[in-house]
Amino acid sequence: MRDMPLYEHVFLARQDLAQAQVDALAENATKIITDNGGTVVKTETWGLRSLAYRIAKNRKAHYVLLDVDAPPGVVAELERQTQINEDVIRYMTIKVDGHEAGPSAMMRRNERSERGDRGDRGGRGGDRGGDRGPRRDRDDDGFDS
Repeated sequence: MRDMPLYEHVFLARQDLAQAQVDALAENATKIITDNGGTVVKTETWGLRSLAYRIAKNRKAHYVLLDVDAPPGVVAELERQTQINEDVIRYMTIKVDGHEAGPSAMMRRNERSERGDRGDRGGRGGDRGGDRGPRRDRDDDGFDS
């Protein structure tokens, strides 16, 4: 039996912040959690990403995820301090049954796009029809036998 509940805390920081400032926000959140008896299991910075819609004049935001193992009161204090920080434009904390081992889905997605593994989507040419099945044998003259 676990002694403390598990949470995922994601916050979006303003687009005009430098990466060092975003890292400082994550460190501040970590300090709030550890000072109140919790632990941060993992911190992921997802980078500057486009928003679906504008939030407080921001079209993009720096995304940060914290996997937290802490008593419920710690989450209340973290959210209270996050709410009054004008550099944070959105945040969300959810209770989870367990933390994801290894990199999150967002980090795996970032690695794929950096490597250029886009699959067969988009672009010009290529096989637009999907799986056409096995190719039939043809004679040398190009006609079916």
